[in-house]
Amino acid sequence: MSVVSLLGVKVLNNPAKFSDSYHFEITFECLEQLQKDLEWKLTYVGSATSSEHDQELDSLLVGPIPIGVNKFIFEADPPDLRRIPNNEILGVTVILLTCSYDGREFVRVGYYVNNEYDSEELNAEPPAKPDIERVRRNVLAEKPRVTRFAIKWDTEDSAPAEFPPEQPEADVVEDDGATYGAEEVELEEHLQKELAEEEAKAKAEGEDEEMGGADQTAGAKDDDSDAGSEDLEAESSGSEDEEEGEEEGEGDEDMEMGDGETAEASASKESALHPQPNNEVMVH
Repeated sequence: MSVVSLLGVKVLNNPAKFSDSYHFEITFECLEQLQKDLEWKLTYVGSATSSEHDQELDSLLVGPIPIGVNKFIFEADPPDLRRIPNNEILGVTVILLTCSYDGREFVRVGYYVNNEYDSEELNAEPPAKPDIERVRRNVLAEKPRVTRFAIKWDTEDSAPAEFPPEQPEADVVEDDGATYGAEEVELEEHLQKELAEEEAKAKAEGEDEEMGGADQTAGAKDDDSDAGSEDLEAESSGSEDEEEGEEEGEGDEDMEMGDGETAEASASKESALHPQPNNEVMVH
């Protein structure tokens, strides 16, 4: 919790000439007695592209600070034109009102400032060299950007949570050099093992595909054998039909020949139905 809270800022002379000083009425509340003063600063942002043109217009030390609500007037000089690029004088820029305690900033109020000529003719056709006497500034006091920061005040208890507590017991614990990086080594070994398993699996799948191709080739050969057996059987039947009209002796011989051919065809079909076992071994 902040010991000092900013309650309000009022821009007193607005709009005003570019060369006029700034006047702010600042109201804040102090909850505890402070040992040091508050430092207020007003900064003019001279360029949107480089911070080297920023200039501190004025600073003020306020203190001792009584407990309760306080109010004061803060006056600051106008910016030095020599430190502002000519092409950055007109247009929109920013002023920053900040407050710090013991060198630690705890609040920042940003205002947009529009610098333009006091006539439409000059705004439509501005001169090559800015005429500062005709330039007026307008602080957009209705839309300030307020940023607050948690800081340490006079006591350690007021330090913000982002400062971790001291852990003296952590300093007396010895470093375990033997197990340092052990998790990384174990993880790397596990990864290498998984990669080796994946490679072996991929190799085995490749061999299965090759063996499958060989089986398909063998099957095609078996089909050819079956087709040959069927043709042979058909030829045997045709021979029997042609020889039916011949003599009985010859018929018996033809029958015996037919029986031989039929037996041969049966053996061929039996061989096709029960192919010889393949010497190659499938790996699963």
